[in-house]
Amino acid sequence: MKLITEEIESVEIITEEKNGKQTLYIRGPFLQAEIANRNGRYYPLSVLSREVEKYNEGFISKGRALGELGHPNGPTVNLDRVSHMITSLTCEGNNFIGKAKILDTPMGNIAKSLLGEGVKLGVSSRGVGSLIEKNGIKYIGDDFMLATAADIVADPSAPDAFIEGIMEGKDWVWDGGILKEMNASYIQKKVNKISTTKKIDEKTKLKLFGEYLLNL
Repeated sequence: MKLITEEIESVEIITEEKNGKQTLYIRGPFLQAEIANRNGRYYPLSVLSREVEKYNEGFISKGRALGELGHPNGPTVNLDRVSHMITSLTCEGNNFIGKAKILDTPMGNIAKSLLGEGVKLGVSSRGVGSLIEKNGIKYIGDDFMLATAADIVADPSAPDAFIEGIMEGKDWVWDGGILKEMNASYIQKKVNKISTTKKIDEKTKLKLFGEYLLNL
């Protein structure tokens, strides 16, 4: 599976006041379906609806839907970089409208300062899954899993969204219930070396994969 990120720029800044304390929020379309974006990716509505439902149940409803400031290079959330908490994510047509509370963390305070100075920020979702290419369009596979609905990023743009792209040299695999990064080029080099002398059978492929995991 590949790490897939999508950036969206059309978010608005909201300030809410309660008991004399002001809280900053961002709101807008965090995810989009049924449209081929500029990077040629297409998310079926059925896939995103399923993943958003899981995300709402497993993260938002439990106060665990956190996001980072900047672009992480993996699907997991780094607690030392958390800047906000997603408080809602609902479907409106083919868009999923999200709302996130900017937190009083070091990264959250940086985000507040940037927004206060008029810096244009957007959001970026993260997920892992496969791509199926047809007629120049990369369709997101049914195995797609939403990891984070929104990180805060700079320089976004797109149909409503700008696609950051897949980290082509990396794959992500499940190992003992944990999602681990796998360097695809490592195994590919071994495969190419062996294939020059003999046909590779499934047993050899599994051996190569196991060898890589031992070196993580």
